[in-house]
Amino acid sequence: MNEQNKKMKLLGETPIPNALLAMGLPTMVGMMINALYNLVDAYFVGGLGTSQMGAISVAYPIGQVVVGLGLLFGNGAASYISRLLGRGESEAANKTASTAIYSSIVSGAVIIIGTLIFLSPILKLLGATPSILPYARAYAGIYIVSSIFNVFNVTMNNIVTSEGAAKTTMLALLSGALLNMILDPVFIYVLNWGVAGAAIATAISQVVSTLVYLGYALSKKSAFSFRLKDCCFSKKMMREIMKIGIPTLVFQLLTSLAIALVNVKAKGYGDSVVAGMGVVTRIISMGSLMVFGFIKGFQPIAGYSYGAKKYNRLNEAIRTSIIWSTVFCVIFGLLLVIFPSAIIAQFTTGDVEFIHIGQNALRANGLSFMLFGFYTVYSSLFLALGKAGQGFFLGVCRQGICFVPVILILPMVWDVNGIMYAQPIADVLSAVIAAFMAVRLHRELGASKSVAGVSRAPGNKKV
Repeated sequence: MNEQNKKMKLLGETPIPNALLAMGLPTMVGMMINALYNLVDAYFVGGLGTSQMGAISVAYPIGQVVVGLGLLFGNGAASYISRLLGRGESEAANKTASTAIYSSIVSGAVIIIGTLIFLSPILKLLGATPSILPYARAYAGIYIVSSIFNVFNVTMNNIVTSEGAAKTTMLALLSGALLNMILDPVFIYVLNWGVAGAAIATAISQVVSTLVYLGYALSKKSAFSFRLKDCCFSKKMMREIMKIGIPTLVFQLLTSLAIALVNVKAKGYGDSVVAGMGVVTRIISMGSLMVFGFIKGFQPIAGYSYGAKKYNRLNEAIRTSIIWSTVFCVIFGLLLVIFPSAIIAQFTTGDVEFIHIGQNALRANGLSFMLFGFYTVYSSLFLALGKAGQGFFLGVCRQGICFVPVILILPMVWDVNGIMYAQPIADVLSAVIAAFMAVRLHRELGASKSVAGVSRAPGNKKV
């Protein structure tokens, strides 16, 4: 059996628990390490001072916006590719992959150039105080330029996962993340480059991840050629990519907006609050990225099963993913609830206000994080099934529809507490909305399963 047939068997025939482990675990581990090196950045930068920590917190949303372009084309293409492979349309899948990768690179370059031109005003808009701004400029200038590699990496991450090569994704993420952890202390302290050293370490690490993906593509192990001549900007293909990619991009933009709004609201209370909330964001991001990594393995299985009309397999994948992701979120959340002070204290040299803000926010976010797995399975599922409208709505709930009004209003009546508890409140509201939408989705899948069963019954013509 050749490599491609093995991948298709994994998506369509391997028992669901084994398939989810094979597809989701490598990506989950890779995402965990990827998130961990963001925390390592914060850990080493925290030793420089509160303003330096605030600088990387302020710059963080910009990188997330640029990465959103990788998700626009990568996640949009991945959903379509999984369904194409499920229908046996390998040539169309190949053209979709090539189109996505080159489109993301060009778009990323344009956005990066525009961001660099207006860097200082953007950093001020994102919450940089006068004491934070010089460090934020030093960090963001390097970080943003290197994001072009991250755009490529994120796009490839989605495409490679969609064809069942999750181990390659894990290798790419692991290699970059581990290198970053080694380079951070060397560049920041040994070479005395400060916050710029953290950005340079990240840039080199992203280049290494890019080389791993390029090696995979050039070795002919992939089902896709990634040739420029295979790009096809047909109306149908771009519609399929965009109808999933745009909701994903909007979700990423809202995530960046949410972080920026927290920084802006925290700015009025000083550098310690900006830095403390920035660390909480990175810690929660570690847990959420691990869940996203697992769901990256679930999505192609769901899309393939839906495209192949294997509804029993689809339902089993949904059920198993909800159970596994919820168990993880409960364990992760409990750790944050039980040990908030010990965790936050690792990121400061003794700033009392930093620790006070961080531990209270971390405890509240830990409680609400227990609902995150359930919400994420369904927000990803709608997109995997090509249901762009529902996926878009649910995707923007947590960081948009639910979060933005809360963060704008709550601090006005509850001061700094409103900043700390805004995300937990939004998490609860979005989980409730996801539950209502899940009930309706399962009714639709049940009806589709019944129609498919009748069409395949003896004496009936195949529809």
